[in-house]
Amino acid sequence: MATKTLADVNVAGKTVLMRVDFNVPLKGGEITNDRRIVQALPSIRTVIENGGKLVLMSHLGRPSGEGFEADYSIAPAAKRLGELLGKPVAVGPQTVIGPKAVEQVAAMKPGDVLLLENVRFVAGETIADKAKKNPDKKLTEQQQKELDDFVAGLAELGDLYVNDAFGTCHRKHASMYGLPKAIVAKGGQAVAGFLVEKEIRYLHEAVSEPKRPFIAILGGAKVSDKIKLIAKLLDQVDGILIGGAMAYTLLKAQDVKIGNSLCEEDQVAEMKSLLVSGKIKLPVDHVVTDDFANGKPKVIEGIDIPDGFMGMDIGPATIKAYSDVIAKAGTVVWNGPMGVFEKPDYANGTKSVAQALADATAKGTVSVIGGGDSAAAVEQMGLDEAMTHISTGGGASLEYLEGKPMPPIEVLDKKG
Repeated sequence: MATKTLADVNVAGKTVLMRVDFNVPLKGGEITNDRRIVQALPSIRTVIENGGKLVLMSHLGRPSGEGFEADYSIAPAAKRLGELLGKPVAVGPQTVIGPKAVEQVAAMKPGDVLLLENVRFVAGETIADKAKKNPDKKLTEQQQKELDDFVAGLAELGDLYVNDAFGTCHRKHASMYGLPKAIVAKGGQAVAGFLVEKEIRYLHEAVSEPKRPFIAILGGAKVSDKIKLIAKLLDQVDGILIGGAMAYTLLKAQDVKIGNSLCEEDQVAEMKSLLVSGKIKLPVDHVVTDDFANGKPKVIEGIDIPDGFMGMDIGPATIKAYSDVIAKAGTVVWNGPMGVFEKPDYANGTKSVAQALADATAKGTVSVIGGGDSAAAVEQMGLDEAMTHISTGGGASLEYLEGKPMPPIEVLDKKG
């Protein structure tokens, strides 16, 4: 059953509590990339242009949860949002909730925007995660009270809830899970924002109704982080192209020599079982070095990596082979870089795959970038507009593709 969205509700005269993901990078107190703020604008503008009072909520970084910390203040995001909207955006009190927040919201007029302070200043926001560390996996009585008090304090501020923070949709945080349930319990509505709706649509269609051939590109450091995703995708894709450090564990499972490359020895046996499908494609050459910090790059033309060298990127023959597969694909889902792309000497594999995918997209391929480092690489290259969809949630997109439950989405109102 489809989830209700902002388009299905009337916001006029209502105070709308909207959870967004303004967890933006900061340097010297200035935002260095405002993409997450920009992507929330369609939902934000819909509320304020249709007569709603908008109260925004977001986390920023990882504060202690013991009160206000200036370094993690949400104020820079409020300033940037105000510039984008062309109108002032007020910042809530340092306590996040409480009498001062209630007073600020009560003074708002239709079309006004208030951004509450960083919700992670209050321990109750993330306390549900702490239950996982308890022996019985349950909250203590004190933790439960902190959670309930924070949810109640947030719910007091509005009467309609919108989730537009896909990047946190795999976590049962108070503002994502407890709050929408509380709003519904008091007779309000809880719906998805346009960004969350878009994420669900593209990620769902990419896996359940893909244009074929359907190709997955997976990279990054640890194959253990993506075993479940690989196993899930093997039943659905026509091929998986592997890069990054995870490739060396898979290569070792094929009895290929990997020199001093990173390898998860405890995963080798399980990788052998995954390779039986024949759908997994691995690098056939490499860019290596004998010193991670100061060594020079060297191309190894064969599949084996000599002792004393470690793989850092896919080589030119692999780039050509992968690019040829991408050019013929109907749908491509990409998560994880092909090498240590942060260093220019080892960025060519990631850059080449991104360019090949952009070229294929221009010819009709559906390209979905699964957030994280892949999204960062595509943005650095200026190819973000060339892709069909770039997910705002690295971890969330992975879990969605794996078929894991997304509790904050499941508690939203359903159509029909």
